[in-house]
Amino acid sequence: QVQIQESGGGLVQAGDSLRLSCGASGTTFGDYDMGWFRQAPGKERELIAAISKTDGSTYYQDSVKGRFTISRDNAQDTVYLQMNSLKPEDTAVYFCAAARTDFVPWRAGLGTEGYDYWGQGTQVTVAQ
Repeated sequence: QVQIQESGGGLVQAGDSLRLSCGASGTTFGDYDMGWFRQAPGKERELIAAISKTDGSTYYQDSVKGRFTISRDNAQDTVYLQMNSLKPEDTAVYFCAAARTDFVPWRAGLGTEGYDYWGQGTQVTVAQ
């Protein structure tokens, strides 16, 4: 059974940085496309960054481009989200997700429906 676990959230000030980590167990990590989503109160869960399993190509939502970086370490079964220049509007629960597909979910226009396994989420709060 695939298990996904996020860590690294917390309370920071605007302009600070955080690095989220996501570990996967019970599977061959390299077989999965990975994505980071976030969900703010009263809003839908949205894809903010993703990385493919094949060539490591990446996707970023416009709101985080230039500030967030997704990376993966297949040897450590871990995907990271480096978040710099955090803003109060980045406040949300951040979720890591894994997709075992023959296509790249974001290239197919898929959001949450493109991913098969989810972590429980980690809270990120950015204060003014």
